[in-house]
Amino acid sequence: MAKPIAHVKSFDWLTLVLYLSLVAIGGLMIYAAEYKVDDSGIFHFTWSSAIGKQIMWTAISLAVFVVTYFIDSKFWSTFAYPIYFIAMVLLVLVLLVGSTIKGSTSWFSFFGFSFQPAEFGKVGAALALASYLSYHKTSLKVTKHILISCAIFFFPAMLILLQPDAGSALVFMSFFIIMFREGLSPYLYLIMFCLIGLFLGSLVIPIFSVFLILLLIANAFLITLLKDNSTPILLTFGAVLIVSLIALFTNLAFELLIVNILIFIAFGGMLLRQGKFKPLFIIIPTLLFAGGLAFSSLYMFENVLEPHQQDRINVWLRPNLSDPQGSLYNVRQSKLAIVSGGLKGKGFLNGTLTKLNYVPEQSTDFIFSTIGEEQGLLGAFGIIVIFVLLMLRITVIAERSRLPFGRIFSYGVAGILFFHFFINIGMTMGLVPVIGIPLPFISKGGTSLLAFSILIAIILRLDSQRFSL
Repeated sequence: MAKPIAHVKSFDWLTLVLYLSLVAIGGLMIYAAEYKVDDSGIFHFTWSSAIGKQIMWTAISLAVFVVTYFIDSKFWSTFAYPIYFIAMVLLVLVLLVGSTIKGSTSWFSFFGFSFQPAEFGKVGAALALASYLSYHKTSLKVTKHILISCAIFFFPAMLILLQPDAGSALVFMSFFIIMFREGLSPYLYLIMFCLIGLFLGSLVIPIFSVFLILLLIANAFLITLLKDNSTPILLTFGAVLIVSLIALFTNLAFELLIVNILIFIAFGGMLLRQGKFKPLFIIIPTLLFAGGLAFSSLYMFENVLEPHQQDRINVWLRPNLSDPQGSLYNVRQSKLAIVSGGLKGKGFLNGTLTKLNYVPEQSTDFIFSTIGEEQGLLGAFGIIVIFVLLMLRITVIAERSRLPFGRIFSYGVAGILFFHFFINIGMTMGLVPVIGIPLPFISKGGTSLLAFSILIAIILRLDSQRFSL
């Protein structure tokens, strides 16, 4: 254990206030979501109830927060790999002897409490990745180092997928934010976003329209390589481009696809006559790969994914294909609860949809709907502001860190917070798929609160000791 802080002024009080504010708001919102009275109008509190357990977890988390803060900052960089190893052992053990809750073998259960090791997998991965990337010989311009960095967070993600818990596994992709900050090529991110867009596009629009868009892009690129861009060629391609865009969502997409194939062949032949072979050796394989990926994405969606997995994506991208009383029900009820709150909300403990359990998982995954109903637009916006301020403050702490370990770890925590924040609030409003990710500090769940409390405490300790380095 380290000595008490010598420089009180170095302590980031704003981050502490933001953290405690979210913990307090979370406790109140969980109380509101779980508050039920009997026929005589009396609320019976017990420590074994959801509210009682959350109070105990909050007390434990705050105590662990204080203890973690007073651990010397060098401890975390020195023991990052052993902590990561312990977290991975827990992830393996939970697959072997864990309890299955709601279809996922993700929990250790004891004395009426449940413990989810996936939350501590994030802590271990953040520490290990920070330790590896802060090593002076590590460079993200070296392929070997990139692969090792990815393996550090892909390994726990794969173990969590085996539970299966896709939501928690997806959060580990937030570590790509660290790698971008530490110098990973932005072109790799551009390629990744293009592939994601291609996958989503193949599900939203007809496959012939996807191929048509790819050919339009390829033809537009080819025409810029021609030496003599004569007016007739430009006008012809411009006309085809306009008609093709209009025809994307019509029955003419297939016919325009054939026309664009012929244009591609013509432009390719002109490039060959001009002696430009290299662009075609790049464009043609890329076009074939993109087309194959679009087709395989659609095939996998229709033939490989389980029906419940298809439903989650359909609720997000194609709600017209979803059952309003089935897979679409949760999101519809969540939106209804948020909208019903209006500007100022119905008031604390006065949420009618909340009290009547119209919104499933209203104290965990969909707790933001409880906030929207009882606190209204102003209350919901206020919580968003607090989260944004906390994430911005963490990035400020990261940038003023004197050691690479502190900077990298802080960005890792900011990334984890952002993924949880964006996906949880997004899925309650139908903006992203419903994948079961809690809202940090707010949703019911002791393990999540404990893990995030540890992450914030480590950041504050690393930051407070920056002047003593």
